[in-house]
Amino acid sequence: MRVADLAALNAARAERKAAALVVPLDGGAGRLVMRGDFAADPLADVLHARFANGKSGREETAEGEVFVAIHRPSPRLVVVGAVHVSQVLAPMAAAAGFDVTIVDPRTAFATEERFAGVKMVAEWPDAALLALDPETALATLTHDPKIDDPALEAGLTADCFYIGALGSRKTHARRVERFAAKGFDDAAMGRINAPIGLPIGAASPAEIAVSVLAEVIAALRLGPAKAAKLSAAA
Repeated sequence: MRVADLAALNAARAERKAAALVVPLDGGAGRLVMRGDFAADPLADVLHARFANGKSGREETAEGEVFVAIHRPSPRLVVVGAVHVSQVLAPMAAAAGFDVTIVDPRTAFATEERFAGVKMVAEWPDAALLALDPETALATLTHDPKIDDPALEAGLTADCFYIGALGSRKTHARRVERFAAKGFDDAAMGRINAPIGLPIGAASPAEIAVSVLAEVIAALRLGPAKAAKLSAAA
């Protein structure tokens, strides 16, 4: 690996940015490709699939056999709302490999007794506090615009790989009106999965948590566009 690539890879890791190292197996010079730049690479399709599944491996390509080493930070899940759904969602997401944080300024809900062992922040979810990034999924579950809206704005700005909001279609329509008044266009609002979760007929908090986590994993492994198709087709 070239020294410059190693330095760039270390910087990417420190900044929680995904990158791929493409190494020709004939001994040729490799290259480092950042996830945000892969669309312009000759192996764009290969890199898209590898970034999605997070797995490294050999590939037969037009430029010969290469090894693609994926360096992707652990996915984070930030849940806004210390509600019943969150109590089930947090341990399931942690078991699936997510670094989970629960955020809720309502100290009556955000208690150690209700979320033992879960990273919890009992403060208002502003952008600086949430520290979101493209490797983070965001789920807002409070039903309270004063709490959910700032987090959703932060998620859109940070380009989170998944953004979901609890609430009916009518609730989301009012949300779209509020965000349009702030300058968010249809494309931005289309990135919010609302109602949140795959439409599997979930009724109980536990079932809703399953539907939310399934949608988050679909966005992580298949990409937001394919996950949206799943939500629309189910």
